Amino acid sequence: MSRAGLDKDPHAIAAMFDGVAKGYDRTNTVMTLGFDRRWREVTRQVLDAAPGEKVLDLAAGTAVSTVEYARSGAWCVAADFSLGMLRTGAHRTVPKVAADALHLPFADAAFDAVTVSFGLRNMNDTVAALREMARVVRPGGRLVICEVSQPRWRPIRWLYHNTLLRALPLITRPFSSNPAAYRYLAESMRDWHDQRTLAELIARAGWHDVEWLNLTFGAVALHRATRPRPALPAPSVR
Repeated sequence: MSRAGLDKDPHAIAAMFDGVAKGYDRTNTVMTLGFDRRWREVTRQVLDAAPGEKVLDLAAGTAVSTVEYARSGAWCVAADFSLGMLRTGAHRTVPKVAADALHLPFADAAFDAVTVSFGLRNMNDTVAALREMARVVRPGGRLVICEVSQPRWRPIRWLYHNTLLRALPLITRPFSSNPAAYRYLAESMRDWHDQRTLAELIARAGWHDVEWLNLTFGAVALHRATRPRPALPAPSVR
């Protein structure tokens, strides 16, 4: 598989995830050394969904994250463009929808919040995807993104790029149903934006109050933002 670029072919990405779906959850835990569970917990806490709220978990894969967020009592739907991933997670009792992140099959302002975990970097137009997420979230609603990032401390960043990411395809080979896919994923992690650059893209897409929290030395970051409310009309003068 060729070196990862940010101009990704959606059909190729969907096929790649279909190919790794069978062993994805197990491989994900191995490649993250078990940190994936902690990242889901923190994402749920930052999402802060309330009972009765509607939450869209986009690029949800096998819906393991959706189940975590539903613990809050919110109604959570898993959406993904990989049918193989959704089928692998069929045993998880949350609603599931096949969906393209750039053309979501939901009405305007249908959700109170939208979240994406480790899927944004696989969308071939980041800003367009973020705008589409804003469309389906009500004014005042929330966005939470958990995604790989760039460690801020130079020695950790060097180890991350030159040790962990180089070793990733070897670490996952015994557990993955498609080892070549993890070469692509390692490249996509290396090429992805740092924290501030992603925050700027989120703001460009129309979200407000963008902030981030580093996890695991900055190798992963949580970004949170709010969809702005419509401006109130200026009071008339009589």
